[in-house]
Amino acid sequence: MGYQQKLAEKLTILNDRGKGVLIRMNYIKKTCADPKQRPSVLTDKTMESAVKYINKKFPNIDFRGTIQHLTSIQRQKSEVLAATSSYYDSFLDVIEFRDHVYELLNTIDACQCHFDLAINFDFTKNYLDLIITYTSVIITLSRIDEKKALVGMFNCAHEMTNGSSDPSYPRLGQMFVEYEHPWKKLTEEFGPHTKSVTMALLSLKTVYPRRNLPAEQWRSAQLLSLLSNPAAMMDPACCDTMTCEYLSTEVMERWIIIGFLLCHSSLNTNQASQELWKMALRSGLYLTLTRDEVLNIHKVSEDLFDSIKGYSKRVECRDHVIVNCGAMHRERRHFLRGAMKELFKVLEDEPGLLGPKALFVFMALSFARDEVLWLVKHSENMPKIKTPEDYIDNQMAELLFHMEKLRGLMKKYSHVIQRYHVQYLAQFDALVLNDTIQSIYVCPEEESVLMTSFVSTLSALSVKQVENKEEFDFRALRLDWLRLQAYTSVSKAPLPIKDYPDLAKVMNMIQFHTRMVDSVEEMLQETSEVSILCFYPRVFEKMFNQSSEEVTMRQYLMSFPSVCSHFNQCGHHLCPEEIEAMEKRSLHLCVVFLEQIAKQTSSVVLEICAEQCKLNDQLLPKQCAETISAARHRKQKKPVPKKGEVQKEKPGAESLRKDRTIATNVDKMHLTLTELCSSYSLFNDFIVFDHIIVPGEFLISQLEARLSEIIVKMANYNQTTQEIARPSDLLAAIRTYTASMHSLSSYINVDTTRLVKNVLLQQTQPLDSHGSQTITTIYTNWFLESLLRQASSSLIVQCPLMHCFVNQSSDNDLGFRAEEFSDISELQCLAELIGPYGLKFLSENLMWHITSQVSELKKLVIENMDVLVQMRSSFDKPEEMVTLQKKLTGGENVLKRMTIIGVILSFRSMAQDCLKDVLHKHCPYLMGPITCLRDFISPDTDIKVTLSVFELASAAGLTCDIDPALIAAIANMQTDNTSMDEEYKLSCLLLVYIAVSLPTLALDNNSSYSREYGGHNNNIHCLATAINQLAAAMFTVQNKNIEQHLKEFLMLASSTLLQLGQNVERMEVKNRESIYLLMHMIVEKSPFLSQDMLERCFPYVLLRNAYREVYRTFIVTLG
Repeated sequence: MGYQQKLAEKLTILNDRGKGVLIRMNYIKKTCADPKQRPSVLTDKTMESAVKYINKKFPNIDFRGTIQHLTSIQRQKSEVLAATSSYYDSFLDVIEFRDHVYELLNTIDACQCHFDLAINFDFTKNYLDLIITYTSVIITLSRIDEKKALVGMFNCAHEMTNGSSDPSYPRLGQMFVEYEHPWKKLTEEFGPHTKSVTMALLSLKTVYPRRNLPAEQWRSAQLLSLLSNPAAMMDPACCDTMTCEYLSTEVMERWIIIGFLLCHSSLNTNQASQELWKMALRSGLYLTLTRDEVLNIHKVSEDLFDSIKGYSKRVECRDHVIVNCGAMHRERRHFLRGAMKELFKVLEDEPGLLGPKALFVFMALSFARDEVLWLVKHSENMPKIKTPEDYIDNQMAELLFHMEKLRGLMKKYSHVIQRYHVQYLAQFDALVLNDTIQSIYVCPEEESVLMTSFVSTLSALSVKQVENKEEFDFRALRLDWLRLQAYTSVSKAPLPIKDYPDLAKVMNMIQFHTRMVDSVEEMLQETSEVSILCFYPRVFEKMFNQSSEEVTMRQYLMSFPSVCSHFNQCGHHLCPEEIEAMEKRSLHLCVVFLEQIAKQTSSVVLEICAEQCKLNDQLLPKQCAETISAARHRKQKKPVPKKGEVQKEKPGAESLRKDRTIATNVDKMHLTLTELCSSYSLFNDFIVFDHIIVPGEFLISQLEARLSEIIVKMANYNQTTQEIARPSDLLAAIRTYTASMHSLSSYINVDTTRLVKNVLLQQTQPLDSHGSQTITTIYTNWFLESLLRQASSSLIVQCPLMHCFVNQSSDNDLGFRAEEFSDISELQCLAELIGPYGLKFLSENLMWHITSQVSELKKLVIENMDVLVQMRSSFDKPEEMVTLQKKLTGGENVLKRMTIIGVILSFRSMAQDCLKDVLHKHCPYLMGPITCLRDFISPDTDIKVTLSVFELASAAGLTCDIDPALIAAIANMQTDNTSMDEEYKLSCLLLVYIAVSLPTLALDNNSSYSREYGGHNNNIHCLATAINQLAAAMFTVQNKNIEQHLKEFLMLASSTLLQLGQNVERMEVKNRESIYLLMHMIVEKSPFLSQDMLERCFPYVLLRNAYREVYRTFIVTLG
């Protein structure tokens, strides 16, 4: 009889189908309860009256009589059908599932099957799972408040469309009505099955009590310890009930409580049933139906058994749970943390033990998982008790961590486990099974064929298959064993399994061993997946926050994001919509946890860097002033400081230790960093729903963002007061941070070089990757707004001798010393900080200021165009020039603007020279070819090639005859309104304007030449740079000869300046020599002019006398 019924196949298929239907019902319940996801037909205001009417009249809805209530459905019947059809089909799946379950349960009762977990484990487990799954489906269905509305609306739209109701509607409506009070109906249904269910449940009376022990008994029995009996360490772990040892306690409690609720009559007739029931009731307050859907077992029991005599004895179980259960589970978790840590350490050290002791790992994982699930569901629904701390575990990270480590160990050494069990199956299990079969007197043909196939399959195994990495698949063998259990468990079976316990014991052990060969991953999933956390995100995040606040838990925090990799294993193909929602939630939780861990780690790293920066700051040259001063005091025998004064500690004093046990703040930070970084060792990467998660990258991202902020903050830029840190100070701080950051690689495997390069490279751009200002922007703004603006007002002087800017001695306090920010060392530090990219940005901003000055100069030229044209042609006629000079206006303005351009270009030239020095130091082999390429350019080279090469050379900080950046800026000024000829004319007249305006400089008292600076006090020496570079750029854009026009300028300027010598009594004579020197400077700075050209139009004797005059009072001391 058992052969034809196919009980094993039906149980397997129905359990999988039932799981999918249950998940589907739960998803519908959650969707309908969520305002954002509710079906549109339930949220539409026009449908409200129809929904109310259907809920009131369900299931007997008159679709033809009171049609006014259903007009909204009539108008949108196709939309209603489309929106509700999937829900309707899902409810039909429940009916179909129920029918098959009824049929199978009745068949099993008719066959009078024998159930015993110790003997026919798989058959009994599948039977009990089916009952629990079916009950959970019905309970979940009864909790869907919108089911009547959805089904009623579908049927209404169906009748309006097709003229008749859906054929399945009457049965569906009847089912909804019957299960309004599900427990009452379910207990009626399961009355006939009481005998079979009770038999199956009572087989737990030895297994469940042994698993449901307090932590003290676990500890005294040294549960899970491999070291408790060293002599038996190599012995294989096995027992008569191997498959029961890692069976989830929660599953057993679900079987017992729901099973006896359905078949409650056995509680009054069987003392063993009542004891088992009471023990399960005392285990907690809630049972999981599916996901986060729970059953309040004590409330359901009270409601269902209210009228049953003797129930008051069972009520006391709830009080027992509230008083004792929380503490008991807290102690269990405490024990498991230590036991799992010891187990992992032993197995990690000796992975060969994973073969004989694999059962220990699965037991540990199953026990730990049970405790996690218990805490999660009770934390979410915490009862009002005096000790709420029993339901809070700030050390959950450690338990999850050890679970993950054991899982990782099993996966890593799966080949060791596989090799061991292949040999075990072939050389021991096959022989024992064969001997057991031989001892059976009566063996029917079907059973004989199955058992013979078992022996032959196992005997054919060899280690070579493992070495050749052949894939094993024992699913067929395990299904045959389930079939054999079904065949031999029915009444009057020719080979009753209960009479051959040795066969059951051997086959259950073989089943475990085969799973060790081909499905370790599935076993890990079965015993340790904690995907329930995905459905309790609030509890999950709360656990993480509690653990992260605990100092000792920091090293285990990575277990939280890694647990998210379990969540993709709990979906079902019957509910693909849920998988998408789970993916989003899982990734969100994973990212939140990783970002929090990364923030904590980066904070500690940067705090250590900040401490190192403070220590390094003590070693900077600027800090030795006090030491030098004290030394001078001692040398000059000045009074010793009073006793009350505290002596300043020298750098390095913090390293002197009198007692090593005293931990400094830096010690504590390093310890914290060690703990946080050790958590990253759990996984280099893991997969969450097809997304590869790399925890180290989150840390890199956090450090990038934080380090960028810190670098900008260390610049100390105050836009209001225009205060800023010196580039050298900032560079020293960044180097300290960089050196400290590189030490991070000794804690964790992250590419700190890439991190630092990314951060510093972003600082060479105007904005970083987050759109925030960088030090490039900050220093560009400061040099333009503070230093160069003051230099334009002659409060700061560009000093050619010292290659820097210096403050003029005046009453105006600028708030900073220009030389401290603009000397060679500082500008070299600036070049190190912002690099070629940053200096290119600085140059672009400088060019913008230059072009704005050029625009104003062109306006002045246009205003005086007629006069300038005449002066250009009459420069050799002194009388006419004097007359025309009087008509010329704005000469001082022209020279002022040209001086500003000169100051800007001089600063840029200084910055470029420092960039060149820095690049020569960093990449000399790159600078050599660039220099050769620049020197290879001749005047005959094509202008496009010339500009391309000069652009390359300029980017490397090399000086070029014509400035490509200035040429680009001038070219961009060209507009459609002016022709090239007009631009050329303006350029020529601008040089005339400058040349004829030079004598007016002698009227300015600040035009005197300073021997100390090597330039003029009002920065007019910068005119030489401005005239040469601006002329070269303008005439290059206009494709004209630069040298020819600069010669013309020399003649004009010489003619006007020579007239100063004829005015002996006028004011111009005062600074005449200083102005003469400009002619020499212009030629000296120009790559297109020479001294020979100057001497043709300006006597050298005047220059010699001018130099002698300005240096006359300068005393030279030697030696």
